[in-house]
Amino acid sequence: MNQSDFIVTVASGQHVIYALQICDEMESSAKARGTGIAKRSPDYISLKMMEGKAVIALHPDGNWAGFCYIETWGHGKYVANSGLIVSPELRKSGLARQIKQKIFELSRTKYPDAKIFGLTTALAVMRINSGLGYKPVTYSELTDDEEFWKGCRSCVNFEILQSKNRTNCLCTAMLYDPAKEENFMPLPVVQKEEKPTPVKQSAAKVISINDRWMRHRMRPGQQNVNNNERNAS
Repeated sequence: MNQSDFIVTVASGQHVIYALQICDEMESSAKARGTGIAKRSPDYISLKMMEGKAVIALHPDGNWAGFCYIETWGHGKYVANSGLIVSPELRKSGLARQIKQKIFELSRTKYPDAKIFGLTTALAVMRINSGLGYKPVTYSELTDDEEFWKGCRSCVNFEILQSKNRTNCLCTAMLYDPAKEENFMPLPVVQKEEKPTPVKQSAAKVISINDRWMRHRMRPGQQNVNNNERNAS
């Protein structure tokens, strides 16, 4: 399935039916990675949808495919694009990048002056963030809002964070500062070009072989007649 086949849009109240499924997938994904994320309830995810502070990806048939939401900290001075999740069978398809770009654009629209940041251990997410203009930073450049850091308590690495007085952990901190990136243009989503199918190549080859074979069998006089007819036309 191509990236263009998915519907990536700002979530709304009509999408709350997917909230429980999204929460379950977030939790199982975190366990599989051996890391943790701030646990969110279906009610919390539903609220983000109804507030227009989330992006959802759907199959053309309406099935859930991916999700991400916006959180604000420090009285709106900082924004986090949190809870990025893609349905397991669709990972490495490029859908995560589409969702991240959409939620990034939504964040810039709603909070144009806010710094957008994230904490992640996933190399793929780091690459996506870099393409959007994020830069690696120290933890001291992130929000000091206590409510944000409380969310790390559900992570298996929380004790490491505490032992280092929140100056470092296993996650990489990344930040987009609009004051420093006024002229930055996010990288566009590039659609993969489909290669010609082997059937078409094979058919072209067969036609070429048949043409040469027919010319070989024609008598010299017939070839001259055909050439004259083509020249006349």
